[in-house]
Amino acid sequence: MIRRYSPAEMNTVWTEENKFKIWLDVEIAAMEAQSQLGKVPVEAVEEVKAKASFKVERIEEIEKTVKHDVIAFLTNVSENVGPAARFVHLGMTSSDVLDTASAIQLKQAGEILLRHLTELRSVIGKSSLMYKDVAVIGRTHGIHAEPVTFGLKMAVWYDELGRDVSRLQSAIAEISVAKISGAVGTYSHISPEVEKYVARKFDLRPSIASTQVIQRDRHAQFMTILAVVAGTLEKMALEVRHMQRTEVLEAEEPFTKGQKGSSAMPHKRNPVNAERICGIARLIRSYAMSALENQALWHERDISHSSVERVIFPDATLGLDFMILESTKLFGNLVIYPEKMARNLKLTHGLFFSEDALLKLIEKGLTREQGYAIVQRNAMHCWETGQDFLDALVKDPEVAAKVSRQELEKVFDVNTLLKNVDYIYRSIGLSE
Repeated sequence: MIRRYSPAEMNTVWTEENKFKIWLDVEIAAMEAQSQLGKVPVEAVEEVKAKASFKVERIEEIEKTVKHDVIAFLTNVSENVGPAARFVHLGMTSSDVLDTASAIQLKQAGEILLRHLTELRSVIGKSSLMYKDVAVIGRTHGIHAEPVTFGLKMAVWYDELGRDVSRLQSAIAEISVAKISGAVGTYSHISPEVEKYVARKFDLRPSIASTQVIQRDRHAQFMTILAVVAGTLEKMALEVRHMQRTEVLEAEEPFTKGQKGSSAMPHKRNPVNAERICGIARLIRSYAMSALENQALWHERDISHSSVERVIFPDATLGLDFMILESTKLFGNLVIYPEKMARNLKLTHGLFFSEDALLKLIEKGLTREQGYAIVQRNAMHCWETGQDFLDALVKDPEVAAKVSRQELEKVFDVNTLLKNVDYIYRSIGLSE
């Protein structure tokens, strides 16, 4: 399970101790509301607050017999409270407790994710500024295209992470609802005022219209957004995996003292952290699919979603938290090789200036089709022979008839291709 890798903070959200504590808090809050409505004696509320407790081991022991976790929990609480326990869970159904508590746990988990994601974005932003002017070849379809800068790669991620932060805020808001409306959601034995009170108590909103359960479109949205965030992190890690390839080696994960890359090959330095991030993203996506499947329940409720959510809620939040923290370490300590980036820029002997050459020929009066044919002919020759692209163009009679070598040299300048990088940085709010 993912949870053995995750830090204590997120782990704590999903402990049985925390879950049952929230259940008890919800039950007591509902009693307080019932007391204000005159349905429960004030003394009973105070007695429950003073005596109510539980033991996870005892709940598990009772559940073996009753085969119902909420009943097992209420039985154990009653053992400790005594007669006043008859006012606990008054007019409520199990899902009133389960779904409200689940919302609180998901909110707790979401806020941890939000904080850690914001911290990662800050790390990416700082690194982006550091490498803003370090040119690196851009690649489309895996093939050399035109240059970008290494900082700009990260600036694109910074911008996307900003959207992910907003998405996660939206997901937390969507899931933060309380449901205290009885067996089929009609408030048949409990006042809507109880739901409102409990919602306010835990900084939630009332579900308002539900069946026996909160409708699972909310959970599907939450889990899908987790998958979208995981996809962003996977994309970032995938770029590291490519850049660490031996024949590329423009950047790599830190390789720490004592670390070993292979049981068979002592020379190996593998992008293991980036690969781990990519692997867990697949899990998060599968959990999102499971949440989407949970939307369709029979009538006012069945239990098919419950077993799924006991796995996907903790594992998805734990897994994504692990991905975020691993990404923060990875990009906060990434080893950059500007000299390798400069070397790779030269691999095609200037072919990435093909659009500049085309535009210059168009400027000189050729049609786009004529210019494209001339530039492509020379480019294909250079692909096959390794000849310098500028030299090939200068020696082409059709080019020489229109453009001088001096004119071509002026457009064969990497800096002209990167002249609007500062504009992009300003547009996304990144500045020194």
